[in-house]
Amino acid sequence: MRALFLIGLLCAAQLFAQSSTDSHEDKRILGIIPNFRTSTFPDPYQPISAGEKFKIATRDAFDRGTILLGLAFGAEGQLTNQHPSFGQGVAGFARYASTSYADFVIGDYMTEGVFPALLHQDPRYFRKGTGGAWSRLGYAVGQIVWTHGDSGRGQFNYSELGGNAAAVAISTAYYPDGRNASDAAGRWGTQLAVDAAGNILKEFWPDIHRKLQRR
Repeated sequence: MRALFLIGLLCAAQLFAQSSTDSHEDKRILGIIPNFRTSTFPDPYQPISAGEKFKIATRDAFDRGTILLGLAFGAEGQLTNQHPSFGQGVAGFARYASTSYADFVIGDYMTEGVFPALLHQDPRYFRKGTGGAWSRLGYAVGQIVWTHGDSGRGQFNYSELGGNAAAVAISTAYYPDGRNASDAAGRWGTQLAVDAAGNILKEFWPDIHRKLQRR
């Protein structure tokens, strides 16, 4: 649901995009979604240090776009009454928005900083950029389970799967409703779906950007 909400949010933003959009704003998709860890695959491959991994996580976590996404997902959570104990009104929205933003911050640090540093994996998303749409779509989604180690070799993406699992475990401290294995698994799946949707947007954003510039 949240992955679809993310795509819908960006589609709505596209309707309001202006042809005067800064052509150098390539680190944010539509000026909203942080895009700091996307790059082409370096040839020859060069790993990044643990400090650089945490720098990427910090830029993603505290970017203005991440804050806006926290507010948007908080509003969606309140509208659907995902956590009844949060209540409604301004106080309820504050709890929804703050916990949604906390999800992003913790998730970014776990999947882009902590786990990649410990497991010697590369948190960057390397765009394919060529081939058919279905091939690129499969590649983007596949990066959820497949990444590169600091050696440059492809390997199972323990950082993405394990990092999000750790983030969900931490989130039980501030989500009083649904503290059971089933709900935790659902939140973990949602996090992976949101990240997959983000990969798709990162893969196709340059193509979308070029079309927007032609308008």
